[in-house]
Amino acid sequence: MAAGKGTRLKSRRPKVLHQIGGKPLLSHVIAAASEVVAAEDIYVVVGHQAKQVRAAVAATGVGFVEQTEQLGTGHAIQCAREAVEGYENILVLSGDVPLIRPETIEKVWQFHQSEQAAMTILTISPEDATGYGRIFRRAPGSAEVEAIVEQKALRPEQFSLRESNSGIYAFKTAALLVHLGKLNAENANKEVILTDMAGLLRAAGGRVVGIEAAETAEVLGVNTLAELAGLDATMRAAKANRLMAQGVTIFRPETCTIDAEVEVAADTTIEPFVQLLGKTTIGADCLIRSYTVVENCKLGNDVLLRQSCILSDSTVADGAKIGPFAHLRPGSEIGEDAHVGNFVETKKAKLGKGAKAGHLTYLGDAEVGAGCNIGAGVITCNYDGVHKHRTQIGEGSFVGSDSTLVAPVTVGDGAYIGAGSCITKDVPAGALAIGRARQTNLEGWVEARRARREAKK
Repeated sequence: MAAGKGTRLKSRRPKVLHQIGGKPLLSHVIAAASEVVAAEDIYVVVGHQAKQVRAAVAATGVGFVEQTEQLGTGHAIQCAREAVEGYENILVLSGDVPLIRPETIEKVWQFHQSEQAAMTILTISPEDATGYGRIFRRAPGSAEVEAIVEQKALRPEQFSLRESNSGIYAFKTAALLVHLGKLNAENANKEVILTDMAGLLRAAGGRVVGIEAAETAEVLGVNTLAELAGLDATMRAAKANRLMAQGVTIFRPETCTIDAEVEVAADTTIEPFVQLLGKTTIGADCLIRSYTVVENCKLGNDVLLRQSCILSDSTVADGAKIGPFAHLRPGSEIGEDAHVGNFVETKKAKLGKGAKAGHLTYLGDAEVGAGCNIGAGVITCNYDGVHKHRTQIGEGSFVGSDSTLVAPVTVGDGAYIGAGSCITKDVPAGALAIGRARQTNLEGWVEARRARREAKK
């Protein structure tokens, strides 16, 4: 269910599109559910800013149900009647519980079917149950639930009860649909809530059971931005712990930001204050030094990222060395054993095996062949104000410091370009190109100038 406004967040953004671990709350729930059932059997109930919510998760392959008016959780299922009536059983998840695990969903699903229940409730026992509806069992240790009593309807002596309703349910679909139209807003919440289905099913002789979650944190929702930050911290801490358990060294993990879908191979070391974002994958035996940010990149094995590098949507092959203070913009491909040094920026640039660009260089829309040496201050002039153009630099070429290559231009294999040159024409393989004004030395010029100034006094 993902139709709510989330008014307590004080945000114009739909509640389920707020992010933790690098992706929307709803995406985490869909990902977990997709490990239990096929995506085409998952339906998302949308309402508030439905267009944005649909767009955010459309690529997952789930279906959508529109809840035009947000009248409560029970009303959401009423809106989904046609979508679910072909299934023997259904599971109802909240769109704002991003820590829910596939194992927990599977556990509820199997328990519901083994108990042949009309309704199964996933319960929790938080230290502070304030705000939750409480679970009343038929007897201690019994699977059967007599009632769910909302916080507003509790008597004073019942406030100390801890077992609570998580808002996650499984239903036998036929039983649910028979009584679905009976749900109304005549309750303590003044909403059409799905919780009331427990009473309706029990009154009709149906079996209502409960199973407790292993960890309360799994089903914690988000109502404030402070809670959002707390869940984000929990998820990232768990991610770091999993990586360390798999052989990744992370110094000061509490300072690192590692998104949920990041993958890191064993024997890689991550220093403090590193950010690994999006769908980044990092090979084995790499060293990622402090203050580096890597987003949606693929790094091979034995890669060194020195301090304060920024990489996005790029690939770095085995043995390459990047930084410090290097910027790999989208489309960069850094070859095996290549070197991109300090204050070097690349964009849609491909560096071949062993190529080097050590200092203060911009390589945009360029292909640099294997074994090339790019001197300090070299610029590929790729933009004419209207269109982008490519620069080709052949294998084994040498481009001297402070040279500008005005694209489109090709430098052949093994060519040399003299320092300070402005190259506007293709350079043949093995040639030396010099594109600068000839130096002129005027002997005695300084003394003559001084003499003229003295004469004018």
